[in-house]
Parts: sequence; C-alpha cells; structure tokens
Amino acid sequence: MSQTGVLLINLGTPDDPALSSVRRYLREFLLDPRVIDLPVLIRYLLVYGIILPFRTPKTLHAYQTIWTEKGSPLRIHTENLTKALSQVLGNSYKVVYGMRYGNPSIDSAIPQLQSCKHVIVLPLFPQYSSAATGSALTVVFQEYAKQWNIPRLTIIDSFYQEEGFIKAYAELIKPYLDLPASPFLLLSYHGLPERHLHKSRCESLCHAAASCPAISDHNQFCYRAQCYATSKKIASQLSLSEDRYLTSFQSRLGRTPWIKPYTDEQLITLRKQGINNLVIACPAFVADCLETLEEIGLRARAQWQALGGNSFNLIPCLNAQPLWVKAIANIIQG
Repeated sequence: MSQTGVLLINLGTPDDPALSSVRRYLREFLLDPRVIDLPVLIRYLLVYGIILPFRTPKTLHAYQTIWTEKGSPLRIHTENLTKALSQVLGNSYKVVYGMRYGNPSIDSAIPQLQSCKHVIVLPLFPQYSSAATGSALTVVFQEYAKQWNIPRLTIIDSFYQEEGFIKAYAELIKPYLDLPASPFLLLSYHGLPERHLHKSRCESLCHAAASCPAISDHNQFCYRAQCYATSKKIASQLSLSEDRYLTSFQSRLGRTPWIKPYTDEQLITLRKQGINNLVIACPAFVADCLETLEEIGLRARAQWQALGGNSFNLIPCLNAQPLWVKAIANIIQG
C-alpha cells in the first residue's frame, strides 16, 4: 500500500555557530526576492555591501548564545516534531522535513517521498506570508516541476485559526497566567515590511497601531490581520479580557517601515502603564529559534529589566508538545 507523504517545512538555521556558516545562511536568506523584494541589483548591493558585512558578526554572536551541545534548537525541535508526528500518524504516512534555507534542504527532503502518490505539504508557519510560506512553496513547486511524475499535492498554507493550534498554545500559556502576580500577556509575532502587506492587496490600514479587522475577502492574505486573529482566538481560549493582553511585532530590519506596533516599543508603553509582571508568547513560531530564544528570551528580557520591570516569563514554543503533535495530525488527516 502506498504511503501518504508529509513534508514539513521550517525556515532554517546555519549548520554551526561559525562565521562562514552564518554568513552563508544569511546570504541565502537575504537574497531571496520574497524576503527582500527589491530589484535584483539593489538587493545584491544592499546584501553584499551593507547587511552581510555588519549583520553577520552580530547574528553569529546571537546564534552562539542559544546553540546547544546537540546543535541548533530549531533543527532539534523540528527533528523531534517529525519523529513524534510519524509515530502518531503510523505506517500509512511517511513524514520528512526540509528547511527553506540551510540544511536539510527542501530539495533533499522531496526525493525521500518519491514512492508517495499523495504528498501533503505543511510549512510550519501558522500565518501566511509571501516571505515565509510563499517562499517555501515556490521551492516545492520548482522541485516537483523537475519530476516526470508529479504526485497529487495537498498544500496547507496556514493554520492560524485551527482549533488544535490555538488550544495547544493556550495550554502552554495558561499556567503562567495563573501565577499570583497576575501577569500581563504580550503576544509577539515576527514582523514584515509594510509594503509586503500592500502587495498582498490588504485594504485595511495595516500600518496603524490599532488591531486589524476580522478576516474577510478584503484582507484574507493580510499577515497582520491573521496575527490579530490568532491573538483573539488565544485570548478567547484563555478567557482574557482585552485589557489583559496585547499584540506586537518583532525582528524589524533596516529603516523601511515595518508593521506596528513594535515589540520593543510596547515594552516601554507597558511599563509606563504600570505593568510590572510580563508573560510573552510568540505564536508566529511553532519551534523555539533565534527569534524566540535570543531576541525575546535574552534581549527583550534585558530591556524589561532595564525599564524596571519585575517578572518576565517567555513561554516556550509548541516544539514537540504532545497536544501540538496531535493537532498537526488532525490537520493533516483533515
């Protein structure tokens, strides 16, 4: 009996915390026209002339602070998730994973599913963005276009409102909110340049500080609106009122406007409002990585302490939590 193939895709990681590996990873990532969506000559000048010379040493240091004896946290968590999902789905499925940037690559994962007549492709990005999901799917389509026999492909391009995803994240967060200090919840998502939303034909004011309207035909591809939809679902699952949580966006790069509000600026605002105890979760990520462990776990924590804040708790990502593994299995099985 033919197995159903499952291809999990994550963003990627350097092979090791060495300067050459980090530079190679950043080069591949930043030269992607869906990441830096500028004319090719400008993109190359920007990456080789400005970003790589100045950003590589900083990124190297950041990776060195989170690297483990077993390797990259993102790769470890993705491997564990792949193994756990394979066990839950059973012998009728063959589960593999590939990274959009770095190793193991998507083009090294696809041949492992060559015997499968049906392949389910699941980029591990809850909210759709052209820079992440779109880029990963572009590589998938390019690789399958090289094959003489193309299997039936099922694409799961987002799961930001899926019940299992929401419940799994809420279950992780809940114990931290039940502490006596009654902490405030900040939901921090990876940011995007505002122009990415405009290119997705979002008709709402996505650059504003206010929350996005509900998903409709007018903003169905709006990454920011999808993030707010996730936040509202998680808050509802936790029975949180609107004054107990906020949504923000991290990881901006350069001087171009990125979607707001910014996470680092929200920390300042919360302290001015008298918030002392903070819990942060990052529902744009399902596996702990540089953006969660270093950017939030180290830098945002240091900022909060410098602002005079009291407790700061970073919620781990879903990683290979059993409830999350079960949720993915349900998504795949439809």
